[in-house]
Amino acid sequence: MAVVRDVMAAFELYQPSSIADAQKLLEKHGSEAWVLAGGLDSFDWLKDRIRKPKFVVDLSGIEELRGVRAAGNHASDGIEIGAMTTLTEVVNHPIIQQKYGLLAQAAELVASPQIRNQGTIGGNVSQDTRCWYYRAGWPCYRAGGNVCYADTPEGRNREHAILQAERCVAVNPSDSAPALIALDAKFVIRTSKGERVVDAEDYFVGPDIDITRFHILQPGDLLTVIRIPSTWAGAQFYFEKIRDRNVWDFPLMNVASAMVTSGDDIERIRIAVNGAAARPLRLKTVEDAVRGKPCNAATGEMAGKLAVQGAVPLQFNAYKIPLMRNLVKRAIGGVQEATWAS
Repeated sequence: MAVVRDVMAAFELYQPSSIADAQKLLEKHGSEAWVLAGGLDSFDWLKDRIRKPKFVVDLSGIEELRGVRAAGNHASDGIEIGAMTTLTEVVNHPIIQQKYGLLAQAAELVASPQIRNQGTIGGNVSQDTRCWYYRAGWPCYRAGGNVCYADTPEGRNREHAILQAERCVAVNPSDSAPALIALDAKFVIRTSKGERVVDAEDYFVGPDIDITRFHILQPGDLLTVIRIPSTWAGAQFYFEKIRDRNVWDFPLMNVASAMVTSGDDIERIRIAVNGAAARPLRLKTVEDAVRGKPCNAATGEMAGKLAVQGAVPLQFNAYKIPLMRNLVKRAIGGVQEATWAS
């Protein structure tokens, strides 16, 4: 007789209608609580029984976590995006399209239309890594074990890190994260001690800080709002994502840049990549090197070479070094040539 196993382990489901109520539930249940946003990453964990939380806090009924609105008293102060705003809403919002198109470009390349209709901006920046071993429940470093199975002679590591790898070589899979870093976004977090605001680049952590997490949220914390200042509104934007399939796929690597020029020279720039390390990387060294330089192919060439300094490939991902070099080169110099070229 066949044995049928439940798809998900049993849990208590809470559906609060306000941020305050959600916060109380998260504080009460601490590490035993699981936050459910769009649910797309969560359901993978739950149906595979890799995560078995006792309590699930569903945020879908909290209207104050949804929508795009002006920050402060005027649109010139920038915008706020509720963490439960869907990626489709982000893509289609007229102000984001007109002034912060970099984020619209990035969000539109997430997975498929069906997933963007359900997935949220808060969930996209907070999702966990897609490492084969970790997602399958292997007892690796990130799961509390003492080995990185991807970083072994037999390991499958084509999608993994070439920079800042320390024990764990898994990478961050978010498309919206580097765009938000390039736009100098701020993340608003509700904690038991009150509201905390952090720069987008500081929301993410690598294994040198905490090998078990990809972001700074602690049990009881809740990401509520993403603020984008007007600093980079209407700048020159560049976003490119490389993936194996044109839909439903995570990035092998992506790049996002926001640039302001004066004549032919780069006056201000922010640039970030993802898929190269455990966290999205802001390339400050590149920014400093190209500031004041002409916005051309030669500057892009120099920037690309600088971006990959210190990169260490694994057995099957050496292609990521020329890939990253050429993505950065194109983001700055606008050179339209084969991304895979060496």
